Amino acid sequence: MSEAKDYKYVGTRRVRPDGYDKVTGRANYGADLTLPGMIWGRILRSPHAHAKIKGINTSKAEAHPGVSAVVTFQDFPEKSQGSPLAQNILANEKALYHGHAIAAVAAKTVQIAEEALGLIEVDYEVLTPVMDLDTAMADGATLINENLKTVGLPEPATEASNIAARQELKIGDIDAGFAEADVILEREYSTPTVHQGYIEPHACTVRYDENGQSMVWCCTQGHFDVRASTANLLGMELGKLKVVASEIGGGFGGKTTIYLEPVALMLSKKSGNPVKIVMDRDEVFKASGPGAATKSWIKIGAKKDGTFTAMQAKMAFEAGAFPGSPVGPGTMTVFAPYDVANAKVEGFDVLVNKPKVAAYRAPGAPQAEFASEMLINELAEKLGMDMIDIRLKNAAREGTQALYGPKFREIGFIECLEQCKASEHYQNAVAEGNGRGVGAGFWFNIGGVSSAVIHMNPDGTATLLEGSPDIGGSRASMQSMAAEELGIAPERIKPIVADTEMVAHNDTTGGSRTTFATGMAVIEAAQDVVRQFKERAASTWNVTPEQVEWADGVARNTAGDGEMTCQEICASAGRTGGQITGRGNINARGAGPSFSVHIADVAVDKDTGKVDVVRYTASQDAGRAIHPSYVEGQIQGGSVQGIGWALNEEYIYSDDGLLENPGFLDYRIPLASDLPMIDPIVVEVPNPFHPYGVRGVGEANIIPPLATVATAVGNAIGRPMPDLPCSPPRVLKAIQEG
Repeated sequence: MSEAKDYKYVGTRRVRPDGYDKVTGRANYGADLTLPGMIWGRILRSPHAHAKIKGINTSKAEAHPGVSAVVTFQDFPEKSQGSPLAQNILANEKALYHGHAIAAVAAKTVQIAEEALGLIEVDYEVLTPVMDLDTAMADGATLINENLKTVGLPEPATEASNIAARQELKIGDIDAGFAEADVILEREYSTPTVHQGYIEPHACTVRYDENGQSMVWCCTQGHFDVRASTANLLGMELGKLKVVASEIGGGFGGKTTIYLEPVALMLSKKSGNPVKIVMDRDEVFKASGPGAATKSWIKIGAKKDGTFTAMQAKMAFEAGAFPGSPVGPGTMTVFAPYDVANAKVEGFDVLVNKPKVAAYRAPGAPQAEFASEMLINELAEKLGMDMIDIRLKNAAREGTQALYGPKFREIGFIECLEQCKASEHYQNAVAEGNGRGVGAGFWFNIGGVSSAVIHMNPDGTATLLEGSPDIGGSRASMQSMAAEELGIAPERIKPIVADTEMVAHNDTTGGSRTTFATGMAVIEAAQDVVRQFKERAASTWNVTPEQVEWADGVARNTAGDGEMTCQEICASAGRTGGQITGRGNINARGAGPSFSVHIADVAVDKDTGKVDVVRYTASQDAGRAIHPSYVEGQIQGGSVQGIGWALNEEYIYSDDGLLENPGFLDYRIPLASDLPMIDPIVVEVPNPFHPYGVRGVGEANIIPPLATVATAVGNAIGRPMPDLPCSPPRVLKAIQEG
C-alpha cells in the first residue's frame, strides 16, 4: 500500500445503510410494487432464431375475456420504428433470435395473459440462422440485415455483410517490432456467449397518464437512461415521465438498457390501467443481453530476456442481432497492461442470430485479455521465465503510452504484481498433480455526469439524495465521503437513491464510475453545505466567512472566541436565512484506470474432466478503498464470475438456433460450495484526480480469471485450453485426445 492520509470515516468498515432492509426482506425490488387497478403483461416470443414475420393476427387475443390490451411493433410511433432499439424490444419484419419479442398482452391475471398469448397467430417464414462468427463472416453467408454494410473498412463497402463494423488501433511499426524478436508465438482463442447471472429477473410496473405524468418503477442500473430511451421511443417529453429505480438484485451491466418498459407503457396507455411485467428466467436468458462470444488471433514477439517487441491481435465479437458489441473496449484493453512500442489491433463487430449483447462487467475486456494473457503465459514457459516476472519486465507504468491514446499517470499495476509475487499463495509450491495460472487485467474506469443534493435537517442530521442505483454498496461510500466532508457521523446521514424528479441527471451505474463520479458530486454538495455553515456562523459573529474554520462538525471563530456545532447552526437556520441545502452537479473527468493480477491453483479429475479451484488470490489497485469491505467484496464477486466464465458457463444452441439451457439448472454458475475463499489484496495507489484517490473497483477483477484458470487447467493436464469454458467434457476430450 502506498502512503495515504488517514481519515475519520473514509476507509472504515461501517454497516451499510441499506443492509437492514435487505436482510430483513423489507427492501422493495422490481416486482414488489402493486398499484390500484393493476393488470399483468406477458410477451409472446419467437420460437425461431431467424424468420420473416409475414403477418400477425391478434383479434382472437383481443376478444378473450379479461384481456385489456394487445400491442405489436406497429404501436410504436412511426418516427421510432426505424430504431434498432425499438426493433429489439418488439420484432418488426423479422424475428432475429429465439425469444425475440413479437407481441404483448395485458390482462386481469397472468394466467389470462398467458392464454391470450396462445391465441395470437403469427405467420412465419423460417430462415437459416447464423449462429457463430465463422458462419457469419464467411463469403456468401446468410444475411441477417440485407441493408447492413460494414463501416470502418479502408475502402467503403459496396455489398451487404454481417460484419457491422471494423476498427483498428496501432502504435509504432509492427513489422519492425517482430523483426527484433527472438521468439514469436501466435495462437487462436475463443470464448462463448455468457450471461451476467443476476438473480433478479427484469421487472417493471408502469402507469401511463395521458394528461399528467406517467411513472415507471423498474430494476435498472440507470433510471435516467430508462427515462430518456423510453420517452424517445414513445414520443414523450422527459418531464412527463418519472422513473423510480427499485432495489436491484444484480445487474453487472445487463440492466443498462430497456426491454419491458416501453411495452408496458403502451399496454397501460391502451388499457387505461397500471401494468406490471416480470420476465421468467427463460425469458431472461433468451431475450435479454448476454455477454458477447469472441474469436481472437494473437501474436507476440519477444527478446530472449522476455522484453516484448511487438503485440498484434485480430478479434471478432458477436453483437447479436443488432450492431453494437463491445469490440471497441476489447481492442482498447487487449494489450493495455503492457509497455510495448509496437502494437496493432483489428476488431470486428459481427451480427449473429442471438439476442443483442449487453454490457457485462468490463465489457469486451475479459474476452480480449483472456487471449493475450494466455499467450503471455505460454511465452513465459517457452522462455523459461516466471509468469509474474515476464509481466513485471513489460508492465505499464507512469508515462507508458497506451495503445488507445493517453499516457498513464500514477497506476498500480507493478504494485499488484509485486503483492501477488510476495503472497503466501505464490511462494508456496503447487501441489503435485495440480496446476497454477496467473493472469492480469486492465479497465479504464469512467467518469461522466452525476448530481447530488444534501438537505440539512433542523436537528443536524442530513438527507443525501443521489441518482446512481446502488449495485455494490455505493450508498455506504457516499455516506462516508459526505460524513468526512461535513465532519458528522455517517449514521446521521441518510443516503437515498432518488428518482428522476428529485435530482438532476445522473449517468448509468456502470464502468466503475459511481464511487468516483457520483462521489465527487456528493463531495461538492457537502462542500456547498460547509460553505453555508461558515456563512451562517460568520453572520452570527459579525465576521467574514474566511475567518471561520470548519472541522469535526464545528464552526470556530478564528477572529475571536466562539464555536457553533452543526446542530446549532441547523437549529437556527430558519432565522439566519432558511434551511440549508447543498448541491453538486458535475461532469467528472480524470477517472483513474485500474489493474488487477490473479493467481489460481486447480485440481483436475483426470477421469471426468471436472475442475476444482483449490486456491485463489486476487490483487487490485482500488486507488483508495472508501469502504474496504465492499472493495474486497467487489474483488471476490468479479473473481467468482470470471471463474464461472472460465469453467462452465456458455449458451448452448441447437442447430436450429434454439437456446437449450435457459436456466440456472443447465447454465452452471459457481456456487459457494464450488469455491475456496477468494483472498483479496487491496492495493492503494491514489488517483490524483479524485479528492480521496478513488479509481473504481467494479470491473478489473472479472478480467484475469479467464486466463488464470484456463492456464492452471492446461498446466494440470499438460494440454493447452484455448477455448472456453474448461468444462468437464472439453477438459476430458483434451486429456483423451492429447
